[in-house]
Amino acid sequence: MTSDTRPQTNMGPAVKIGPGVNPSPTRIIGPGSKVGLIGLGLMGRPMGLNLLKAGYSLTVWNRTASRAESLVAAGAKLAKSPEEVAGASDALITIVSDPPALEGVLWGDSGSRQGAGALGSLRPGSIYMDSSTVSPALARKIAAASTERQVGFLDAPVTGGTWGAEKGELVFMVGGDAEVLKDAEPILSVMGKRWFHLGPNGAGQTIKLAMNLILALQVDALAEALALVTAAGFEGEKLVEVLQSSMARAAVLDVKAPLLLKGEYPPSFPLRLMHKDMGLALELAKEAGVALPAAAAAYGTYSAVKAAAKQDLDYAAVMKFWKP
Repeated sequence: MTSDTRPQTNMGPAVKIGPGVNPSPTRIIGPGSKVGLIGLGLMGRPMGLNLLKAGYSLTVWNRTASRAESLVAAGAKLAKSPEEVAGASDALITIVSDPPALEGVLWGDSGSRQGAGALGSLRPGSIYMDSSTVSPALARKIAAASTERQVGFLDAPVTGGTWGAEKGELVFMVGGDAEVLKDAEPILSVMGKRWFHLGPNGAGQTIKLAMNLILALQVDALAEALALVTAAGFEGEKLVEVLQSSMARAAVLDVKAPLLLKGEYPPSFPLRLMHKDMGLALELAKEAGVALPAAAAAYGTYSAVKAAAKQDLDYAAVMKFWKP
């Protein structure tokens, strides 16, 4: 097809959205478009600030309303419920802590009246992108419900840490329709430096869980190696010095090694979230019939540290298993 003959309707500045009778309506999203953001934690807040700086009209909601203060001060509107955000948005983004939190936002019981929720308020032709880390099965469930409402859905979990969110340099792992992704790219370009279309809905979550499993294992391996070196009477800094010039060097260790050496674990990526992601990865492995012995052992170590933690720590705190 050399020209786009699909019908279009206007829904706001810089936005043209088809009436929903076509499975891939034309959407033109750009500065001035109405974007909703649900989830204003370590990642959500800087993502929202970047959207405001880029000229998007932003409506936000968070269970703890005080977390919206910096965004409201920058020009965002604070909604009273998830469904209010969804109803006001040409594109909706969610980034919440875990599957129960996401289900509550979408189907009720998380700031919404019973049986309500954001999903039921999305307008036909709009885009919905979830950047939480949840199960691929939940992503496919959301995709099916979105299709019923003629909403384009992308599962698009992120990596890059709080520093990446602040700089607008996140990496998105995307599952969903290629046309919906193309329509969402102007928004993605504000929050991230790169995105990968990995397949149908659920693909983004599958890759994210696998990648986080690698990160968890790498940091756990460094913690074990440091415990071995120090128990043998040598400084952990010596191991890290050699590590940085060897094949064992990894970018995550550049960031986490100083934390392990100092025994300081401010939550850039909280331990509770990495523990949740490892659990989801192990559940997926069980569904797929794949044994993950190293992951299962590391999960036990992270579980022990999480159970003993008195604070919200970074997942680098796995070192506390050997060095309380």
